[in-house]
Amino acid sequence: MSNNEFENPESKPQASPEPVSPAPARVARDDKKPGWERDVLEKLALFAVKEQRARRRWGIFFRIAILVVIVLGVWMAFTYGKTESEPLGTHTALVEIKGTIESEGQGSAGVVIPALDKAFAAADSVGVILKINSPGGSPVQAGMINDEITRLRKAYPKKPIYVVVEEVCASGGYYIAAAADKIFVNKASLIGSVGVLMDGFGFTGLMDKLGVERRLLTAGENKSFLDPFSPQSAKQREYAQSMLDEIHQQFIEVVRQGRGTRLKENPDTFSGLVWTGSKAVELGLADGYGTVDSVARDMFKAEDVVDYTQTENLSERVLKKFGVAFGAGFAKTMMSSSVPQLR
Repeated sequence: MSNNEFENPESKPQASPEPVSPAPARVARDDKKPGWERDVLEKLALFAVKEQRARRRWGIFFRIAILVVIVLGVWMAFTYGKTESEPLGTHTALVEIKGTIESEGQGSAGVVIPALDKAFAAADSVGVILKINSPGGSPVQAGMINDEITRLRKAYPKKPIYVVVEEVCASGGYYIAAAADKIFVNKASLIGSVGVLMDGFGFTGLMDKLGVERRLLTAGENKSFLDPFSPQSAKQREYAQSMLDEIHQQFIEVVRQGRGTRLKENPDTFSGLVWTGSKAVELGLADGYGTVDSVARDMFKAEDVVDYTQTENLSERVLKKFGVAFGAGFAKTMMSSSVPQLR
């Protein structure tokens, strides 16, 4: 028997055992550092604190901003309509009418009349310049301002009032200007438009196409007069025209009384046409050319100009800036169809 047959098994080379990989779950637990839960909780707590501090800072900022707006609003309310401190010596008083003449805003009688009263009553003012840039508006507001100018001219006969026009002085604007002693324009200014209008919309045909029924109950035959959703009768149209003609005649009389013999009437003078400044001077609707500075210097001999115009307060400007007054303005526009306008 060969030696190979009785060879000791232990003398044979044995394969080295393969390393056994640890269980995945065991590795995941071993990779975590002790106390990792606490680190996560600390980070979450720190983030929450930072968020709370940021919210607190923004809250403080907004409270301060609101407080500043309130303080400025109160300050503007108390200083509303006040002019600068009265100057020493003579000066020319200035009042400005800008934009549409209506019951609210800078062109309203409630704003313009107090400013004119202060301008005339000022001891050191030698005269008043009424600066107008307006396409017109309410005949009622324009008439009230015109009447007040007439009264002030009688109360202060030694203080003339001159109108200075830059861009446009039409319809209601010219209704006011006609009460002044003189009117000065630029050659390219737009002047006149002595007429009255009443505009609106009619939706009856559209409602019929859409199948919309107008349900309007009234007590009074003409209570729905000029309702845009109801048909317009010939009688109502005739009445509206007679009302416009009456207001137009009032406008014509105001211009004739204000301009007197300076007015050179022709068939188109009161037709509602708008004239350039140069043509207005030719027709006697204006007296000459001038600006605020030139009139103060050459006519009043007082170059110092003090503005007595009342302005809107801060709260009104902020509301208009952000469009809060849009709804009221839209409603006013929709209702304007039933109100005569000097435009």
